Amino acid sequence: MTLQENLTVSIQEAVFQSFGITPEKIEFQATRKEFEGDITVVIFPLLKIIKGNPVQIGESIGNYLVQNHPHVVKYNVVSGFLNIVISDDYYIQYFNEIRHNPTFGFVNDLDAKAVMVEYSSPNTNKPLHLGHIRNNLLGFAVAEILKASGKKVYKTQIINDRGIHICKSMLAWQLFGDGQTPESTGLKGDKLVGNFYVAFDQAYKKEIATLIAEGKSEEEAKKQAPLLLKAQEMLRQWEAGDEEVVALWKKMNQWVYDGFEQTYTALGVDFDSYYYESNTYLLGKEVVQYGLDKGIFERDPDGSVWIDLTQEGLDRKIVLRSDGTAVYMTQDIGTAIQRVKDYPDVGGMVYTVGNEQDYHFKVLFLILKKLGFEWAESLYHLSYGMVELPSGKMKSREGTVVDADDLMAEMTQTAGSIAVELGKLEGYSASEKEALFKIIGLGALKYYILKVDPKKQIMFNPEESVDFNGNTGPFIQYTHARICSILRRADFDYSNDVSLILHEKEKELVKIISNFPDVIQDAARQHSPALIANYTYELVKEYNSFYQSVSILGETDSAKKIFRVQLSKIVAQTIRNAFGLLGIQVPERM
Repeated sequence: MTLQENLTVSIQEAVFQSFGITPEKIEFQATRKEFEGDITVVIFPLLKIIKGNPVQIGESIGNYLVQNHPHVVKYNVVSGFLNIVISDDYYIQYFNEIRHNPTFGFVNDLDAKAVMVEYSSPNTNKPLHLGHIRNNLLGFAVAEILKASGKKVYKTQIINDRGIHICKSMLAWQLFGDGQTPESTGLKGDKLVGNFYVAFDQAYKKEIATLIAEGKSEEEAKKQAPLLLKAQEMLRQWEAGDEEVVALWKKMNQWVYDGFEQTYTALGVDFDSYYYESNTYLLGKEVVQYGLDKGIFERDPDGSVWIDLTQEGLDRKIVLRSDGTAVYMTQDIGTAIQRVKDYPDVGGMVYTVGNEQDYHFKVLFLILKKLGFEWAESLYHLSYGMVELPSGKMKSREGTVVDADDLMAEMTQTAGSIAVELGKLEGYSASEKEALFKIIGLGALKYYILKVDPKKQIMFNPEESVDFNGNTGPFIQYTHARICSILRRADFDYSNDVSLILHEKEKELVKIISNFPDVIQDAARQHSPALIANYTYELVKEYNSFYQSVSILGETDSAKKIFRVQLSKIVAQTIRNAFGLLGIQVPERM
């Protein structure tokens, strides 16, 4: 039982004894630094059910707690805030209970209903880039956090493997490729296909310029350029099942899939299932007919099918074109339903998709609710801001994206350069250095992205992210390595329980560690890895303050020395577990 849970029962009793009412919920927050206390009760929400002065209500609750709760030693009330001081005995007892639990903070009792988390969802005409990195890191971290909070989780993606974009790459390969393959060029397949997407765009622009020079308007030139017409014809052939076109489509897509897998492995993300647009874009048609029969959808005179959501503050949305072909909404309706058929224990889904699709998901979720699916009440759009560079937005067709593989390689190189500058490599072999640089570089990249609230836009600065000071991945990794060094030098038995009066820095560390289970649950509820990242930074800052304030291995009092080593050990474990939720490794030496 956490401290908040423990106190809630006593506070409810206090309110009942004084006011004859039992509040359902008690609101807590951390005590502000300028006031004495270990945890603060916010009195103002109680004013909804109790008439009175918030200071007097706080005094009444505080008095009751001091007299009746075994670990409340004193209190103070500031305006509508009751600051509570907890005894050292509580923290020692709590610490002794958790210090042998390697997964402290994680919940193992899985809910009956699983959650499916979708992320990545790339197009097959280009390699993964910096924007995909944020998507993958967010989706993977949220999946891991949900698991740690007690959910069963399935990780999935839908691959956009059909449409005009892949036909452009295919056509450019036919025209300019001269039979190139990943093997013949030494390029990853996704990069090779992406190069042809760029080649198409370059040739297409030249044709547009020629047509404009011949007297066409820009709009006419864009529509009439021979390359675009050929790509559109290729798409029609694909949809008609032309054997030659389908064979080329399969071959080039497989090159891309193989390339993607290499990137996912390097990034440290994985999936339990894959869905493909080429299979799912027709899935929603049966559902559309069901919706028509139930009066949820309506057919227009031209044969197209719509849903009217104006009463819900949205607009009319098309779900089937007049020629009977599916739109993205149809596909997403069908895919969601298919996923629950494939995984019957799924009770909710998380879609990791950029904020430009906010409206799409409002409509999708509302349609699924109107269709009567119980699990539609538990759908969540993990909407995130774009990642930009100092030079501006990235553009795939112009080849101005930050390639994911190149970025990871650059981060490794930057980490190596800074580590060499700082002289942190004594006693490392060449292979150990290379492995360490990857851990630091990737840790810097992941932490820099995940410490930011998902809804916010990021301006990415690679060098800033690899700083060994401040709120960065390497700073936290270095603290973990420092603790591991202490543990290696602790050549005495520190396994026994201890009892002592806590130094204020020791007490503060135990308090922060005790918050870890609540942080995991909050991060799961809010779908925010940033809460885990910034909690870890606060823990590390406090540990470094502790490290500077007290002696650990040099302490002459054996009980204090044993406790401080034990405390260091659980701090390292908490850093390791928290960073594990973010997909970040922590080295034992640095």
